[in-house]
Amino acid sequence: MSNCISRRTFIVGNAVGVIGGSIATLRAAAQAPRTQGDFSRVKALVFDTFGTVVDWRTSVTQQVRELATRKGLKIDAVKFADTWRGGYQPAMNRVRTGELPWTKLDDLHRLILNKLLVDFGIAGKLSETEVGALNYAWHRLQPWPDSVSGLTRLKKKFIIAPLSNGNIALMTDLAKFGGLPWDCILGAELVHHYKPDREVYQSAADFLNLKVDEVMMVAAHLGDLGAAKGVGLRTGFVTRPLEYGPDGKPDLQPNASVDVAARDFNDLATKLGA
Repeated sequence: MSNCISRRTFIVGNAVGVIGGSIATLRAAAQAPRTQGDFSRVKALVFDTFGTVVDWRTSVTQQVRELATRKGLKIDAVKFADTWRGGYQPAMNRVRTGELPWTKLDDLHRLILNKLLVDFGIAGKLSETEVGALNYAWHRLQPWPDSVSGLTRLKKKFIIAPLSNGNIALMTDLAKFGGLPWDCILGAELVHHYKPDREVYQSAADFLNLKVDEVMMVAAHLGDLGAAKGVGLRTGFVTRPLEYGPDGKPDLQPNASVDVAARDFNDLATKLGA
């Protein structure tokens, strides 16, 4: 009898151990952190635009140069474009700190431009119509060579939208000008906050009725991706080596904030199975 009991106890004990182990394994698997390369939950990709989708520096430089030639003005067009872009963050900080009320990017660009016209010695040499048209240079930026083809591939699998500091009219004109196949336009103007404020990243999920980890932020700038990661978005890093010209210092290597890194949008599409 004692042998039988011992055998039964052994069998039952092992069965409980196996079942218990299986439950523990399943529980651990359910609680395990998501692997960096698992993008099965991602339903939407949102994109930084200036520098990531479009080549702002070449485009603005070309338009400034054409204007200077047409008007017979001597302007260092490359320096003008770089200085204009250089005023971007300080201008947004004036909004963040309350020095300025909410101001859309078109109007911030105009504030910066007004000072540039003085600094470059061309104030009063352009009509108001010409100054307004120059300010809209930011509405006419050429996409990087892979942007349209890569976005078109990604659109087949994901919702795609810009998540930019550019205002809605600006982003709409950019899309029309460059043939960017967005499903919708998201961004700073909708929430009256500029990136990297968390409200902008959170809004992408909220407006699309998705959870934050169902949205991936795609950018060429690690600071943008780090802020998005802090809100819970997935992150895709695409390098743009020439954003700041041949002597610039763009982000070229991914860091811990990056879930997936790619050479360009077509490479990203391949890595995401699109």
